[in-house]
Amino acid sequence: MRTALVTGAARGIGAATVRALVNEGWNVVATDRCADDPRLPYPLGTRAELESLAGPTVTTLVADTTSGGDLRNAVAVAEETYGGLDAVLAVAGVVAGGVPLWEQPEDEVAAVLDVDLLGVLTLARVTVPALLRRPAPRSGRFVAVSSAAATRGLPMLSAYCAAKAGVNGLIRGLAAELRGTGITASCVSPGSTRTPVLEESARLYGLADAEHFARQQPLERLLEPEEVAAALVWLASEQSSGVTGADVAVDGGLAL
Repeated sequence: MRTALVTGAARGIGAATVRALVNEGWNVVATDRCADDPRLPYPLGTRAELESLAGPTVTTLVADTTSGGDLRNAVAVAEETYGGLDAVLAVAGVVAGGVPLWEQPEDEVAAVLDVDLLGVLTLARVTVPALLRRPAPRSGRFVAVSSAAATRGLPMLSAYCAAKAGVNGLIRGLAAELRGTGITASCVSPGSTRTPVLEESARLYGLADAEHFARQQPLERLLEPEEVAAALVWLASEQSSGVTGADVAVDGGLAL
């Protein structure tokens, strides 16, 4: 069995990804910070939500994706429990904004950049050596969640757009650095997906609910977390061997 580490696993796309991996026969170390961030005005995933994913092939672990120490511990759990690490899925993410960038509080900007970009970078720095510890020929995967916001300017979410564009650049750089190792790096860019992050985005825009965002997508509906998770799990699999450095849009056509 292959083993994956998933961040931001307590809810939304992260939880859907854990469930999809299990259905495909993976072992999973599912991590989440399981605590609110005082810099952000909305609640994050909880310990109870994370623990609901635990099972025979799922080990849950409280870990902050911005903490190298927490992530090194998660890698150690994967290697000690399951014998190694084959895929890393960087799903943890937050949103903040609702005002022009120059009016946004500095701590909110820092929170977005810390989690959405530096968290992915830290995860790569900690986990790629573990992927490389698998003997050749390898089929390791580093997969990150980016966003349609990486390429489409969204008013009053400039810091979020910047962080997600940074993820795309990071993935391209990683893919080049991993040349010849058997390990690939790719990302998925969701559109408006039914998650707590989208609910917070609706609040920031003063909308009654997140359903408003459905009209922006040619599919004329919100995406479900499971639809994004399906792409993440495919990229984590050995079947995606011909893909690296890619940004796969699962956005209902939002970026068109």
